[in-house]
Amino acid sequence: MPRTSFASARPFVGVLLSVVAVLGCRGVGPAAPTPAPAAIASTPASEPVPPHQTFTVDSRVLGETRRINLYTPPGYERSRDARYPVLYMPDGGMEEDFPHVANDVDVAIRAGEMRPVIVVGIENTERRRDMTGPTEVEEDRKIAPRVGGSAAFRAFIRDELMPEIGRRVRGNGQTAIVGESLAGLFVVETFLLEPALFDTYIALSPSLWWNAQALVLSMGGSYRRAVGTRTTTDGFRGAGYGRFERVRAGWQNFSFSTLSPAALPRAHPPLS
Repeated sequence: MPRTSFASARPFVGVLLSVVAVLGCRGVGPAAPTPAPAAIASTPASEPVPPHQTFTVDSRVLGETRRINLYTPPGYERSRDARYPVLYMPDGGMEEDFPHVANDVDVAIRAGEMRPVIVVGIENTERRRDMTGPTEVEEDRKIAPRVGGSAAFRAFIRDELMPEIGRRVRGNGQTAIVGESLAGLFVVETFLLEPALFDTYIALSPSLWWNAQALVLSMGGSYRRAVGTRTTTDGFRGAGYGRFERVRAGWQNFSFSTLSPAALPRAHPPLS
């Protein structure tokens, strides 16, 4: 089912500029040529979308077929020895956020506003199942027939999708993930539970209210200081709805959060 896309795509490009700033530490270096696979399908969208590939992955983990939209930057075909950062985005269907995000990324790259990046859009099947962890709150369980499938969705990305992307495109080993609302919740949960999976995590207005804020409450004070500008639960919840970013040694208020595993404290309590 289509979901409401980001209210404004252009601010999202500002987020991506920061992603590229983080991922852009390494230059685009030489690598062995890899043929680009042919597109399997191209689904019409209600807004312009740059050239891309659409393919499917038969997931054993999820027990279903998932549709993936794959954008490669301008010059990808000509620069056969170049490798690029890879940005993964849930809510990445053609009737979701992929068209305007891919379009704005393409425009920004062509204008020299950001370095080239590959975008992997993961189309939803059961969004509220995949983006949420378990919950003890009865009202949470009413939002969809099935919830609490984030662990399986994460395993799909790690064990099935990432290897497939590695076979299809020339990544440089740098990865990021971006998500909004429930997808932002998934991004934060992944950052906390499996921080080494991506190099950079971006959460826009993550739904940290899920399961009575259990994800936040599971963190010790040192963890909250690493992630938010305030150490109180309420303060972090407020920040979670929208406004913190890692800036050099500390955190400052911005319209999104850029999380890096390097920001985690050396010792932290296990999450339940």
